[in-house]
Amino acid sequence: MANAIRALAMDAVQKANSGHPGMPMGMAEIAVALWARHLRHNPADPTWSDRDRFVVSNGHGSMLLYALLHLSGYALSMDDLRNFRQLHSKTPGHPEVDITPGVETTTGPLGQGIANAVGMALSEWLLASQFNKPGFDIVDHYTYVFLGDGCLMEGISHEVCSLAGTLGLSKLIVMYDDNGISIDGKVAGWFKDDTPKRFEAYGWHVVPNVDGHDVAAVDVAIAAAKQAGKPTLICCKSIIGKGAPTMQGTDKVHGAALGDTEIAATRAAIDWPYAPFEIPADVYADWDAKAKGTELQSAWNTKFAAYRAQFPAEAAEFERRMKGDLPAHFDQAVAAMIAACIEKKETIATRKASQNAIQTLAQVLPEFLGGSADLTGSNLTNWKECVAVRSGQPGNHINYGVREFGMSAIINGIALHGGFLPFGATFLTFSDYSRNALRMAALMKRRSLFVFTHDSIGLGEDGPTHQSVEHISSMRLIPNLDNWRPCDTVESAVAWAEAVRRRNGPSTLIFSRQNLPFLERTAIQVADIARGAYVLRDAPGAQALIIATGSEVELALKSADALATEGVTVRVVSMPSADVFERQDAAYKTSVLPKGLPRVAVEAGVSDFWFKYVGLEGKVIGIDTFGESAPAGALFKHFGFTTDKVVAAVKSVLN
Repeated sequence: MANAIRALAMDAVQKANSGHPGMPMGMAEIAVALWARHLRHNPADPTWSDRDRFVVSNGHGSMLLYALLHLSGYALSMDDLRNFRQLHSKTPGHPEVDITPGVETTTGPLGQGIANAVGMALSEWLLASQFNKPGFDIVDHYTYVFLGDGCLMEGISHEVCSLAGTLGLSKLIVMYDDNGISIDGKVAGWFKDDTPKRFEAYGWHVVPNVDGHDVAAVDVAIAAAKQAGKPTLICCKSIIGKGAPTMQGTDKVHGAALGDTEIAATRAAIDWPYAPFEIPADVYADWDAKAKGTELQSAWNTKFAAYRAQFPAEAAEFERRMKGDLPAHFDQAVAAMIAACIEKKETIATRKASQNAIQTLAQVLPEFLGGSADLTGSNLTNWKECVAVRSGQPGNHINYGVREFGMSAIINGIALHGGFLPFGATFLTFSDYSRNALRMAALMKRRSLFVFTHDSIGLGEDGPTHQSVEHISSMRLIPNLDNWRPCDTVESAVAWAEAVRRRNGPSTLIFSRQNLPFLERTAIQVADIARGAYVLRDAPGAQALIIATGSEVELALKSADALATEGVTVRVVSMPSADVFERQDAAYKTSVLPKGLPRVAVEAGVSDFWFKYVGLEGKVIGIDTFGESAPAGALFKHFGFTTDKVVAAVKSVLN
């Protein structure tokens, strides 16, 4: 069974002349122990809600996963393996969720797979606490992870494994491929951590020095891990590229095809006399998991049917949440929330407006799972009834600690698992720490929500280290990521509602520290907020147009007033989400931004992004330097965010 993995890995990489055969060949016996003796899954239904989750965090070894999926009976054919790393194949270079049946998450950037897995294990525990009843453990599965030295060297592994140990996520079982080799060679020259002691310090159960090529030894370690009551790290000593006579144990087998000569020698060494991509029938029979998987899921279906009979409301709610559907009364709740904002007319910071929206939405979204990276009192992502998650104490609000990257990747894992709608927060300037997890959320098209407060120089005295300048524009460059920067309570409520409604990708919600005034709107204008940009104030025969976002919308309106006293008529457009606006039809976009109308954009951030809207003849009031340490009012004046400056810019484009 292990040699079938080795053969498929080296053959597929050889045919593609690209890939990483060493990890699959080295972890083959570990895979046999897990998949043949422990993993609960059903190849006929990769989305079965109570399946065990399996994550290959060292995603460069993707052929291990593809071989396992093919051999055990998933809808992944031998032709798919032959097309490894080819255009539009079901076997891309690194595993991608929704591309290959049975792949749980997109891995490749090292460390994020284990982070996603922590999110999955966290979801399993919290979901079980909400839905399981005596005699009805309808949520009862494990999350298994393969990882290597690279994942452990990445700092994110510390962030998430520390939190997993603190929370005692006992159904998280990790198998460490301790082969001592990375791309540059023997890792001892740059990685001499005592990994077992490191994980013991986190509060994990650790099994050191397991022979990774002894199926029985790995099997025993996994069985013990299930009884440990803690997350478990199984340290498997292995030989990278095992079976390749002259290359095993070296970096030569890490990330390149073995070559015809070495492959032929490997076939002889492992006694594999079969042609490339040929698997004998008895090996297929040993690997086939279809019958067992059907039996496992059938037993669960029977249990769930009994659960439904006794707890019909809970069963219906469980199914709704696992599908990701919103409650039937969600739209009604959103309409009431927006109406309340209009009635109250509050002048408050949009971070507070965000908390008000969270408070309202939490009443109708039991799947809300919030949190903050040690800034709850500043980000305001908690709500009155929320319960803090602690070891042995399930809840719905997570104190992630100062772990921005880990938080964001864990959120992705929660979104991948299903059953929760996760969000987490930090200051906007620290989105840099989270950036690759935001990118992965967008790539995976998952409903992960990222809250960023203190969105500009408006945070004041903390200075340029904390003042966001380039961050919003840089996040707008990430495909499939919706970024919202609202200007008041109404736009904040709409932004939250649209982020929650979105099913095919993540959103960022970007809020101010300082108070912003409530703005009057018509019902049509309120409805158009959801389109990303709209005409907030129009003027007959408008001579120019000002586009603004967030705290700068108020400045745009005041500037329009000043221009009106001089006989210059100006249209003001609020653009809380350029990403959403770009998806509107051409007619709507033209109705908001008419061609030929001179334009000025105002945003307290880098100016380059806005030239796509104002053109080279337009003007941008922005910030193309870092900030300063001073009160917010002084900073806005210092950097030219004044009525006089905007008025002058409008006059210049008219001339």
